[in-house]
Amino acid sequence: MTRVGVISDTHGLLRPEAVDALKGSDFIVHAGDIGKGEIIKALSTIAPVTAVHGNIDKGETRALYPHDAVLQADGCDIYVLHIIDELKIDPQAAGFQVVVYGHSHKPFVESREGVLYLNPGSAGPRRFSLPVTVAMLTIDEGNVSAEILELAI
Repeated sequence: MTRVGVISDTHGLLRPEAVDALKGSDFIVHAGDIGKGEIIKALSTIAPVTAVHGNIDKGETRALYPHDAVLQADGCDIYVLHIIDELKIDPQAAGFQVVVYGHSHKPFVESREGVLYLNPGSAGPRRFSLPVTVAMLTIDEGNVSAEILELAI
């Protein structure tokens, strides 16, 4: 069994509750709007990180992280981008089992045509009345599931 911690929209704030929720991950995905490079450095002390830049990421952060990325974990291909409306591929035809994205700050999990779409929500500063969340993908013998984890802050 492989665990992939998923975080997005930290906007420069890495909460200790998010770090605790991601402990035990085999991999971590950051789906953009990182805010500060130190966030990725801190996450990489837990597990290897795959990260993409978001629309608020400027300068060095934008330069260091791509628009989209691919992570293969335990035979599962995961496509990562920040804004789902910028998805230019057919994930099913391309062989992806999971699409991870952020931007909206709204946690979301849905399976469509054999592809799991996951937005972990926002783990950074609270926006409106939305919860502060991360997610955990579990890959077990080819089966993929996702759970949204609301942080107690």
